[in-house]
Amino acid sequence: MGLTVLVELRQLRYFVTVAEELHFGRAAGRLHIVQSAVSQQIRRLERELGAELFDRAPRTVRLTPAGRLLVPEARAVLAAADRARSVIADAAGTNGATLRLGTSDGLGDHLDRVLSALAEYVSQVSVELVSAPTRARLDQVRAHELDATFVRGITESPGLRLIPLWQDQITIALPIDHPLADATSVDLADLADLPLRLADRSRNAPLHDLVLSACREAGFTPVFGPVFTTMQDTLATVGSGSGSWTVVYESHARRLPSPKVAFRRTTRPILMNTLLAVSASSPPWCLDELLRACDRDR
Repeated sequence: MGLTVLVELRQLRYFVTVAEELHFGRAAGRLHIVQSAVSQQIRRLERELGAELFDRAPRTVRLTPAGRLLVPEARAVLAAADRARSVIADAAGTNGATLRLGTSDGLGDHLDRVLSALAEYVSQVSVELVSAPTRARLDQVRAHELDATFVRGITESPGLRLIPLWQDQITIALPIDHPLADATSVDLADLADLPLRLADRSRNAPLHDLVLSACREAGFTPVFGPVFTTMQDTLATVGSGSGSWTVVYESHARRLPSPKVAFRRTTRPILMNTLLAVSASSPPWCLDELLRACDRDR
């Protein structure tokens, strides 16, 4: 008797997202669904396949050997499904020009302005935005699964062309009732005794290194508080008067309704380079127009 396995594309998409994040909560955020739905579908996929795909410890999530084997196969299936949809759309005459564009956390109003300008330059363009960890997005550009991606703080990536776009100002997020919140700008040295909530280096090495370097230049090594989790939860904790601070890109801070948090620039600017990564051998069809749109946002 044969074995029938019923696997949905949705389950594979959820699986790949969790495999990239190694965190069910962050995966749910990327997918814009609740965490319980992600967990439920992954469990259903594991039952269908008859294998555990993740080792779930209280504080960590890791791929099992079976999970590691499934990742490239799942990506291949999802890519084939996307190609199939494109072929059918072409046959039906409904497929317009699509730009598959990877995004970085915290682009904020930069992204709105770039997309608005791009629509002026290429009236029929359809933009598909993809959120994933930096390494995954760069791999997708190499595999031509993405046409381009925004990246921050990197200087090289084999097979890709990195095009400088703009510099993002880093702002300090403080409790609104903290004495330093009354100033228009903050001297980093004044934060030396206040715990810093910062994403683990494995999640965002460029930002982590930039902030630590700025602190050391200001004459201190920061005291670390609880690790940065999600933007919403971390700002809620900072705003609750817990006596901690964190960092937020200014372009993102302008979009965050956080009445209990004050966002302040530093007296000595902390700037992060934002770049566009494209294939060195096969750049996107509308690269010139995309760069013009980005240039308008400088």
